[in-house]
Amino acid sequence: MSPEPASRDRYWLHILLFVLAVYTTTAAGAGLDFNFRHNLPAWDLERDFARIWRMTLDPSRLLAGLPYSATLMAILLAHEFGHWLACRYYRVDASLPYFLPAPTFIGTFGAFIRFRSAVRSRRELFDIAVAGPLAGFLFVIPALGLGLALSKYVPGISKLGEIHAGPPLILWLLEHLTFPGVPTADVYLHPIARAAWVGLLATALNLLPAGQLDGGHIVYAMFGDRHRMISTTMIALLVPLGFVYWPWWVWAAVLFWWGRRHFSVVDHQPLGPVRERLFIVVIAVFVLSFMPAPVMYNSEQGWLR
Repeated sequence: MSPEPASRDRYWLHILLFVLAVYTTTAAGAGLDFNFRHNLPAWDLERDFARIWRMTLDPSRLLAGLPYSATLMAILLAHEFGHWLACRYYRVDASLPYFLPAPTFIGTFGAFIRFRSAVRSRRELFDIAVAGPLAGFLFVIPALGLGLALSKYVPGISKLGEIHAGPPLILWLLEHLTFPGVPTADVYLHPIARAAWVGLLATALNLLPAGQLDGGHIVYAMFGDRHRMISTTMIALLVPLGFVYWPWWVWAAVLFWWGRRHFSVVDHQPLGPVRERLFIVVIAVFVLSFMPAPVMYNSEQGWLR
């Protein structure tokens, strides 16, 4: 979220992007469903892209991807409308969500809204920023529960295919509870659980305490001018993480150039004890959702992250 000059919503654009995102996530979900039913690796990039092209010629085959798509889009909608409704409550002008369709193995690059008027206080900024991640996380939890109930034990599945999803802490814990005594790497996630995994990834990325990400807004609301120091520290921590998962270097570079500043909020009233306790909740959500290596790559030499 970032401020921009006031303008009218282009409803046709929001609807078009939403429809395209539904299509790309449904196509990705159809590939996940096919692989799940046949005990194939969840993601095989070359084969899956070819299958998605064939599904475009026969849209009826996309129906199998709806459980994944509906789950993921519900999580993203909850996140973005959490922000939007908080903006409405505080009479902050904000755009409707822009969804980002993408022909990738997860089907989307997420969504965002934009501020179109000033935020008047740190309290408003805090409430608007936390509303999205918390609303999305509330949708992730039941999706994880249902998805894990539909998942299965497939020995050696993690050693097949090109890539493998790294589990966030909450998924790792729930896998141990749902499949006691089973290596978590051998739990084959149902597409609904995969959608919850994407929702957790989006939550963790948005809560990075830097720039004008949700986490950056929360840090500015809590600590004011120390936002720049905290953002710079976060960027520095991403550099060694890049040796575990190289895209963190890309994130570090992007945040270094565009993520160390925050727009000013004039009112600096204390947030109060309720919001300070809510800040602890947000930290817990971030810790439960964060993945040092969201995607791990398989090679002949073993697992490379």
